[in-house]
Amino acid sequence: MQTLVVDHPLIAHKLTALRDESTDSPTFRRLTDELVTLLAYEATREVRVQPVTVRTPVGDAQGVRMARPEPLVVPVLRAGIGMLDGMIRLLPTADVGFVGLARDEESLVAATYANRLPANLAGRDVFVLDPMLATGGTLETVVTMLAQREAATVTAVSLLAAPEGVDRLAATFPGDEPLPVRVVIAAMDERLNERGYIIPGLGDAGDRLFGIV
Repeated sequence: MQTLVVDHPLIAHKLTALRDESTDSPTFRRLTDELVTLLAYEATREVRVQPVTVRTPVGDAQGVRMARPEPLVVPVLRAGIGMLDGMIRLLPTADVGFVGLARDEESLVAATYANRLPANLAGRDVFVLDPMLATGGTLETVVTMLAQREAATVTAVSLLAAPEGVDRLAATFPGDEPLPVRVVIAAMDERLNERGYIIPGLGDAGDRLFGIV
């Protein structure tokens, strides 16, 4: 597994505002959208393309187009929905699937309650959106589901990660088998607390995006 911490001053600036507990939900949503688009630029660096020739007003030009089948973007409900627009902005032709997982606050184990994924993902690049890579249990479950459907590659895009979660994913998907896995994040934080929250983190991303329900 590869882990990329995107080091860019604009990303650091927006992430700092996200961490601030005084940032209200509308501003948090806007900043998340902007930050994901910046992360998506790096996350799609290895997306598959194919060579083409196009005609300009003065001659032929060699270039590339996105290879088929189109990529699949998978936000993890509910917080991943807040990242979808920022990702689709760079991949407007991508299909969108959904996975819903809820974490038990006692055991910290995530249980699947929704699955809207294609049965066959052979040859497709998949981008998973989950704001917080904390214990790693959620992403481990989702990537396993994608591996079972024969996805070509999986790239997880998160705002923040804890070392414990990254280590867990790396242990489960250490190399390119059963499939290549990349994690793209804005920052690697210090640790998890006893409740499985990232420290210093930014709180509950879902609550800050959409309010407490």
